[in-house]
Amino acid sequence: PVFAGMKGSAIENFSCVIYNIFLMNCTWQAGRDAPADTQYFLYWQKSRDEEEMECELYIKDENCRNVGCIFQNVSIGMEKAYFLVNGSSKDSLIQFYDEYIDLYKIEILTAPLNVTAHCTRDPMGCIITWHPPLTSHVENTKCFQYEISIQNK
Repeated sequence: PVFAGMKGSAIENFSCVIYNIFLMNCTWQAGRDAPADTQYFLYWQKSRDEEEMECELYIKDENCRNVGCIFQNVSIGMEKAYFLVNGSSKDSLIQFYDEYIDLYKIEILTAPLNVTAHCTRDPMGCIITWHPPLTSHVENTKCFQYEISIQNK
């Protein structure tokens, strides 16, 4: 059955972010009614065509329970990725949690690169230039919009 397991034992507050172009960090909290010995395991599948992978580097809480994972060498595709967190306990069955996520929506972009400002005293003022941020999935850099906030004149 889809919801087999003790009610309230599935993880809560699941969240993932991609940063520094290819690192992904996923975190969660233990189910509020999960037995104390519950251990959780995260699996993800980038697309239907790829193999399911288990987390290789778990983040643990003070009780050595897995509460997150760091993935390296993540590449962003256009398909939704599938995430599954299941659990085990010697006391009872643990409900699983699953979710589909568009990876491009959870990427935290790096700052623009090589920002320079050339200011003169003439009416032209300052010319500010930069290069687009590094990203693993945006090929057309014209997609980026920038806002400049000048703090001091």
